[in-house]
Amino acid sequence: MAHLPPFEISVKCSELAVREALEQFLHALQPLQLSVEEAGTVELVLAETLNNIVEHAYPDPDTAGDFTVACTHQKDGLHLQITDQGLAMPDGTTPVGQCASVDVDLDDLPEGGFGWFLIQGLAKDVSYQRIGADNQLTMRLAVAVH
Repeated sequence: MAHLPPFEISVKCSELAVREALEQFLHALQPLQLSVEEAGTVELVLAETLNNIVEHAYPDPDTAGDFTVACTHQKDGLHLQITDQGLAMPDGTTPVGQCASVDVDLDDLPEGGFGWFLIQGLAKDVSYQRIGADNQLTMRLAVAVH
């Protein structure tokens, strides 16, 4: 398996920011020739994480800033560090990541609430800290393991 040198992408928050970041990120991973399942895991976790940043860290699109995704490829997978300068996580921690209840009437099904459940279930070593004005989320995706 190919070894991928470290890389970083930075995107300004906007309606198309997540799509743009995913395209850049997945393109940078092409030398690893990920399986469909591995690429799907990466895309899902990153999309959920970045959508949370766009929606919650920068709730006002007029004052939205950038987010950066740094990636290093190690023996145990891809190590990601995602940084933004938006609002801090409530209580300074990531949400617990419990699955929203779907045992309700169709009209009462939640529209969201699944993101952190998916992130916590698919990523390893998820850690959040606020450093000065920066939110820093780190995680490991157990793909491209060698």
